[in-house]
Amino acid sequence: MLNKTITLVAAMARNGAIGLEGRMPWHLPAELKHFKKTTLGKPVVMGRKTWESIGRALPGRQNLVVSRNKQLQLEGAQLVSSLVEAIEAAEGTEVMIIGGGELYRQALPLASRLVLTTVELEPEADTWFPAWDTSDWLLVNAENHPADEQGIAFSVAEWMRR
Repeated sequence: MLNKTITLVAAMARNGAIGLEGRMPWHLPAELKHFKKTTLGKPVVMGRKTWESIGRALPGRQNLVVSRNKQLQLEGAQLVSSLVEAIEAAEGTEVMIIGGGELYRQALPLASRLVLTTVELEPEADTWFPAWDTSDWLLVNAENHPADEQGIAFSVAEWMRR
């Protein structure tokens, strides 16, 4: 497990919001394109609620779903009972943790890389990205994306653990 790079990939609002009632509180095609480019060809680990919100396996990626429900039927994905089991089952040297809130909380102490999108909104939410201390991390890349046709701007930052 320790020889794998654990990367958290998340899109959050300025207020840390990542979800409302099982959905992301925005729809940004350019951000989804960035997510696909970042995760394609790598194993993705998600919680059951994230799996349900996506609604299908993400193509071109090994899909691992963490759930305590052993009877869960997942077409195109592998069911695992814990984050550690998911990391061990992941093929390759980098494991992408893609949500939701509880899985991010569990994975943050193990992560060596964060790829975080900040959406220039402050929506209502019931799911949040966990608090983290930027002094533990080094910003290695940042790019701004101007407002789209919906008037929503976002930025993407890549952080490596110091």
